Parts: sequence; structure tokens; C-alpha cells
Amino acid sequence: MSNKLSFSSDYMEGAHPEILRRLLETNMEKTNGYGLDPYSESAKEKIRAACNCPDAEVNFLVGGTQTNATVIDALLRSYQGVLAPESGHINTHEAGAIEFGGHKVLTLRQKNGKITAEQIREALDAYNNDANHDHMVLPGMVYISQPTEYGTIYSLDELRNISKVCRENRIPLYVDGARLAYALACPENDVTLRDLAELCDVFYIGGTKCGALFGEAVVIPRPGTIPHFFTIIKQHGALLAKGRLLGLQFDTLFTDGLYEKIGQIAIDSAARIRSALRDNGYQIYTETPTNQIFVLIDDDLMQRLSEKVNFGFWEKYDENHTVIRFATSWATAEEDVNQLIMLLSEYGA
Repeated sequence: MSNKLSFSSDYMEGAHPEILRRLLETNMEKTNGYGLDPYSESAKEKIRAACNCPDAEVNFLVGGTQTNATVIDALLRSYQGVLAPESGHINTHEAGAIEFGGHKVLTLRQKNGKITAEQIREALDAYNNDANHDHMVLPGMVYISQPTEYGTIYSLDELRNISKVCRENRIPLYVDGARLAYALACPENDVTLRDLAELCDVFYIGGTKCGALFGEAVVIPRPGTIPHFFTIIKQHGALLAKGRLLGLQFDTLFTDGLYEKIGQIAIDSAARIRSALRDNGYQIYTETPTNQIFVLIDDDLMQRLSEKVNFGFWEKYDENHTVIRFATSWATAEEDVNQLIMLLSEYGA
């Protein structure tokens, strides 16, 4: 085991202790498979209640890439593509999974990880007004993340405007919530689960990066939006035979508001680290309010820091500088934050 401090990602730990307790407690029970068990049904009801959407379809899938590939393939016709920020996870860190499924990712220029309603409108108008559009990929849906890949969040007004454009053009809006718990815990956030259920056609509640061992919960607010979705999940290899392992985890996360509380440690820890970076002369690359912190750092200093801290590489900035990422999680220890802050102070910028 490495003795380095670990701030490279937000899914390095196993699972919240309450999840492990309940998994052990129920380990020898025999239940139906594929999510047709009492724990999965209980989790679905709790998620519907949290979203104020009693008729929503809720399905549990094994991971984020499988979820994005399955949902996007299910929503699109063969000749359609998905509008997304150029920094979106489906465009950058999923090994071409969407294209492998037969759909083009139609990228829009991002600002701090976000796109706007006006950009979406312009992209749709550009397609419709192009005399050769029958030879082109039709934009068939919109993909965004909350939080974004840069740790920024969409405001309620921004989300409403994007939803309005999508509905005016009769294309679905899909929100990737891999880190949704960290958005919900963020003081700057004004988008709730209820808002997502009202404004999106499909969204998912992330578990893998938010306290679960693995798994994501796909919420389809209006039943029938994706016919035979269960079968499509199976086709994509994203259906877990021991489905109760997913259901039980989300049943735990949605008991006593745990999911909406679980991100608070990450947010508080990130705020302390962000403050220490500023106090010690480091350059914040992108201002983010959630659990991801992006820093522009001299390569020599980066090398020294890497001897004692695991952090994420983000992108090469120039010949002598790199953008790195510190990520906190629901399990970040105060002691580790204190040690990181001491190192940042010792090394300076």
C-alpha cells in the first residue's frame, strides 16, 4: 500500500460503512435477481419520493460508462448524434463508447465545462438550415453533466433554459449525475432532484463516485420515454444478475437523506484545500465550487509534490506547466487534508 496522500479521484475508497453493514447483514438472504427484489423496489420508491416523481421509472445499472452508452443508444435513432460539451465525459474519458455504439458525439465549445441554451439552439438551427443536412448526422439529444467535468454546476436558470430549447425542438435532455451528491451538497447549488425530474427526460444518480461500491440509478420521469429499457440494459451488458446488490446500496443511500448529506465532507475538504492553495500562491486553473480542484502548476514543483501526493493529471498547459486535479470524496479524512495543506504551505508556488 502506498504511503502517499490520495487525492487523485473520488472513487478510491470502497463504500459507506452503512452500505457495508447492510450488505453483510443481508448477505445470506435469497432474493429474485435482476433488480426484482424487495430492496430494489424499496430503493426505487425512495428515489421517486426524493424526486417528487411517483410515476418515474428507476433502473439500476452497474457503472457510469455503461449507463451513458445504454441511455444514449436507447434515446437515439441510427442516424442521430448527441450534442455535448467538448469536455463532456462521453467525449473525453469513455474510450469512444458512444461512437462504438454507432452514434456520433457532436461537440460544442465549453466554458468551464458548461454549454448554453443558445449554443444548443444555434447547433440545431445550423443543421436545419444546411441544404446538405440529409447527408449529415442529425442532433437527436443533449447531454450535460451535473457537476461538469470541471467541477462546475449548472444553475436552475441555466438548466431551465436548456430544457426549454430541448422541448421546443422535441429532443431529449439527458443529465449525467456521476458526481451528483457533490452538487447537491454544494452551497452554491440551487438545482434539486425534483428540478432534475421536472426538467430532464432522463438523468442518473451516481453511486460509484458517491459512496456506493458501484452502480448508478437511472431515472426516467415520464414512463414510456424509452420502451423496453430493461431489455436494452440487458443488451448492453449493464444489467446485474445479483441486482439486489445495487438496490440495497441505493436503498441505504436514500434512507434518512444520506445521499444528499454524503457529499458534505467532500465539499468542506475541497474548500479548505482551495483556500490553502490561494494562500500559498498557487494558481487555480478553473474556479469550481464542488469536490474537484484544478491547479496550474510548474512541472518541477509538480514532480516534488508527486513524491508525497497522488493527484490527477488533467492536461499539459505549456512546455513547463501542467494542470493537475485534486479530488475529495465522501470519505476524505480530515487528517489527510491537514497533511496536504502542510505540504502545499511547505512547497509554496
